[in-house]
Amino acid sequence: MSKSPNTDQIAYWNSEAGTRWAVLQERLDAQFADLTDAALDHAGPRAGDRVLDVGCGCGATVLALAGRVGPRGTVVGVDVSRPMLDVAAQRVRAGQLPGVTLLLADASTHPFEPGAFDLAFSRFGVMFFDDPVQAFANIRRPLAGGGRLSFACWRRMSENPFFLVPFVAAKPYLPPQPPADPEAPGPFAFADEDRVGRILNAAGFSAIEVVRHDPMIRLGGAAAAADLATQMGPVARLLAEAEAGVKAAAQAAILEEFTRHEGPDGILLPGSVWLVSARA
Repeated sequence: MSKSPNTDQIAYWNSEAGTRWAVLQERLDAQFADLTDAALDHAGPRAGDRVLDVGCGCGATVLALAGRVGPRGTVVGVDVSRPMLDVAAQRVRAGQLPGVTLLLADASTHPFEPGAFDLAFSRFGVMFFDDPVQAFANIRRPLAGGGRLSFACWRRMSENPFFLVPFVAAKPYLPPQPPADPEAPGPFAFADEDRVGRILNAAGFSAIEVVRHDPMIRLGGAAAAADLATQMGPVARLLAEAEAGVKAAAQAAILEEFTRHEGPDGILLPGSVWLVSARA
């Protein structure tokens, strides 16, 4: 019997990985703050808009969207991760935002109300679908006529020193890996802009635009950055089953490399993303 869509990803984001993101929420929000602003500026949410935030995680984008659509607008944040959505719920309550709703669900299959949204937005929340065409078709259905889609996704690791520097430093300690499938669900699944266009076109979107954006990402001090690199991201995934000593050795190697990049304001490394927009 075939398994339900996105079973592996749902299990992953409700495991220790989701809990780590929840614990590290403040550090991650700070790290991606400038990039988040760029993604929101590109999406252009308007006062009064009804927005669906796909893969809203711990709520940083939900809060920012609520601020942009104002009291006449609404935001529905959807995510599969209970630990992360619990953090988002705490932040929404603290912000007293009656126009915000949070939904523990899979955006690729959830039966959203037709015409319920003017904008579907995501910051790094759409690269993990088993069947991306089906997922985006489901996200398109609740968009009102002419509704907009806008999301940010990572370009290749080789074009992201933010990811590449710690990966190269840790590589001697990482377990052997088979050749990666560039289209497998994961952070770099949408690195190929042509693939992104094919997926969105097949899902029924039009006026598709894919724009490159190369932000500088602030990682803080070398020690904190090395610690974060072994808890989150590609290196952390590959070290998940490693012994404590191996993890410590990888972290020491990353710390040594990050120290070379540290300046008076900490570590700044380039990132590279696609800012994608389309019409329903």
